[in-house]
Amino acid sequence: MILIGVFDSPFVRRVAVSLGVLGLPFEHRDWSTGRDAAQIRQYNPLGRVPTLVLDSEEVLFESSVVLDYLDQTVGAARALLPASGIERRQALQLVALATGAADKAVSMVYERVYRPEDKRHAPWLERCTVQIDSALTALEAHCIQRKDHDWLVGERMTQADMTVACCCTFATDAVPFDLAPYPALAARVARYEALPVFQQFHVAFDAPATT
Repeated sequence: MILIGVFDSPFVRRVAVSLGVLGLPFEHRDWSTGRDAAQIRQYNPLGRVPTLVLDSEEVLFESSVVLDYLDQTVGAARALLPASGIERRQALQLVALATGAADKAVSMVYERVYRPEDKRHAPWLERCTVQIDSALTALEAHCIQRKDHDWLVGERMTQADMTVACCCTFATDAVPFDLAPYPALAARVARYEALPVFQQFHVAFDAPATT
């Protein structure tokens, strides 16, 4: 398999961490949606990452699609999302909160990178900030509720843990967004980020090129 995309993207990174946790080997092409857009579009017409090229040459894109494929590949016993019931719904809701916050963080980065300073729309940046704060506040509440558990859902690592860590780290690196007002969430993210599989697929944020 070939994973296309830079690890400073939370969406690429959550796929890479998932591959690492599952022990699935892959080749990595650190192509950026800025400087390498034409190359990426050879595989993904949207020019987006992550894009996963399977050994069969089938191409998958969007992290949720890629992660669904990985779960199906390893089977229900090892899948990173619970198969059914309340634990599955909880994990999916936590993933939605984290990826929603990351989407807004990306919007803020693009507003600052692709617009000259005098063209940036302050109300839009403020709206994104409020939405990120709301998502992180909800994640903080869940972390407090789960303070006596190692993982956010159930008793093993799930996609919720990986996605929350990757998206929160992105928000702090790229916006930057301070996690200090969310101490339970910050402590959990720091604990996850100390794990070797997270360190293996972490690179410092580098704003996309504009040309």
